[in-house]
Amino acid sequence: MTDYPTLDLNDERQIPQLGFGTYKLEEKDAAKSVSAAIDVGYWLVDTAAIYENEKGVGEGVGDWSDIFLQTKIWNESQGFDRTKKAAQKCLDRLGREHVDMLLIHWPCPDKGLFVETWRALVELRDEGKAKSIGVSNFREQDLRRIIEETCVTPALNQIELHPSFQQRELRKLHDELGIVTQSWSPLGQGDGMDNDIIRAIADETGQPASAVILRWHLQHGLCPIPKATSREHIEANFKALSFELSEDQISRIDKLDSADGRMGPDPSKFC
Repeated sequence: MTDYPTLDLNDERQIPQLGFGTYKLEEKDAAKSVSAAIDVGYWLVDTAAIYENEKGVGEGVGDWSDIFLQTKIWNESQGFDRTKKAAQKCLDRLGREHVDMLLIHWPCPDKGLFVETWRALVELRDEGKAKSIGVSNFREQDLRRIIEETCVTPALNQIELHPSFQQRELRKLHDELGIVTQSWSPLGQGDGMDNDIIRAIADETGQPASAVILRWHLQHGLCPIPKATSREHIEANFKALSFELSEDQISRIDKLDSADGRMGPDPSKFC
């Protein structure tokens, strides 16, 4: 990982800045796709209990003990005891004694269980079953509450983030609290690659449109985790590490932000 870009976590560890996502990757295809991603050069692999592909992801990672592997506790498993049991099941499916990052998948504010779920993650970290712990889709009020009640700040918050939904206020809060911002759906579920501005910059740089978007994430200090199935797309995304965007190109992509750009669920309502 000498030349692989990393970000500093608030627990004195580092995380590879570009990751490989596995959302909607079926179990039967997971091992092959993850293995291909590692072969191309990815050092971070993201999965989740709800993806139902952890066994395949674990097989794809194989004996690569230094691959940064992260998974997530699903909503129905929230609560201290349920989270502890769910985490062990994740490890069993992955074939690992620990993961590098364990996340709460959604805050589910109506359940009122995310604080005790976070306490369980803290204990799992202390037991060595997760080297780092974080959250996903947490809002400002959710972050502030778990920090206030446990005195433990998440290392990372994985949120929907792409050029048409840039989450600037939440990113600013992350910077203030020392939380890494990890981007899910970093390509805007593929829609971003059809944007005229993105296409123009792709022509200017001679790079794939997906790599242009991912490079924008990287230069903003974000940690994108694009999903791809074919080796062709896996390699195209990885080209984000091979070039830089100019300040003008970054600025043009910055202007694509939209107040109604969210594509996924609203964390205040989803559970």
